[in-house]
Amino acid sequence: MNMTPSEAVALVETLKPLVANDEADVVFCVPAIDIIPAMEAAKGSNIEIGAENMYFEEKGAYTGEISPAMLVDAGVKYVIIGHSERREYFAETDETVNKKVLKAFEHGITPIICCGETLTQREQGITIDWIRQQIKIAFLNVTAEQAKTAVIAYEPIWAIGTGKTATTAQAEEVCAAIRACISEIYDEATAETIRIQYGGSVNAGNAAELFAQPDIDGGLVGGASLKPDFGKIVNYK
Repeated sequence: MNMTPSEAVALVETLKPLVANDEADVVFCVPAIDIIPAMEAAKGSNIEIGAENMYFEEKGAYTGEISPAMLVDAGVKYVIIGHSERREYFAETDETVNKKVLKAFEHGITPIICCGETLTQREQGITIDWIRQQIKIAFLNVTAEQAKTAVIAYEPIWAIGTGKTATTAQAEEVCAAIRACISEIYDEATAETIRIQYGGSVNAGNAAELFAQPDIDGGLVGGASLKPDFGKIVNYK
C-alpha cells in the first residue's frame, strides 16, 4: 500500500530508462487505484503493470473487491495472489488462493502465487512440508499447460521488510523443493518451465548471487522496487 496515482506515475517515469533490459521481464504490481495511470505511464516501455490482488467472483455484492474482468479491461496481465500480508491481515487461506488462481487462469491473467513460512515454522523444521502444502493446494485443478505459465514467489515471511534475507543456500533449497513439488504434481517439463522467484529483502547488493542459483528465476521485490536502485536489480549482471 504505497504511492498515490501521481506518485506511481512519477516512479514509472523515473524507472523506465533504468529497467530497460531485453533479457528481463519487468512487472510492477501496484494498488488498484494506480493501475490505469501507471499503465499509461508505462506505454512504450518494457514495463508491464500488474495488480496486487483480485477476487475470485466475476461480479456481485463484494464491496471493495476487484474482479478479474475489471483487471483484464484495464490491460492487466499479472496478479499477485496469496501474499503473506493478505494471508495474515485479510484471512486468505490456501483454499481462497486456489480459487483466485483458477479464476486468474480463466481470464488469461498470469498469477504470481506466493508461498512462505514464518520464523517459528522454520525453527521447527517444517519449512519444506509447509511450502509443499501451500503449493499443492494452490495448484489444485490447474492443468499442466496453465501451470507452465504461472509464477511462484517464495517469500520467507521472516525476511519481508525486516532487512533479514534468507541465505542464498536457504533460498535455493526451498525454490528447488518447490520445483520438485511441481514435478511431482505434473512432470519435469512443467517444473522446468515454471518461473520460481525469491522475495524477501531482495536488493541491489544480493540480487546477482540469488538470481545465479539454478532454481531461482527472478525476484518478487518489495521496498527496493520503490527506489531508482531497482534498476540495478533488473540489470544485475
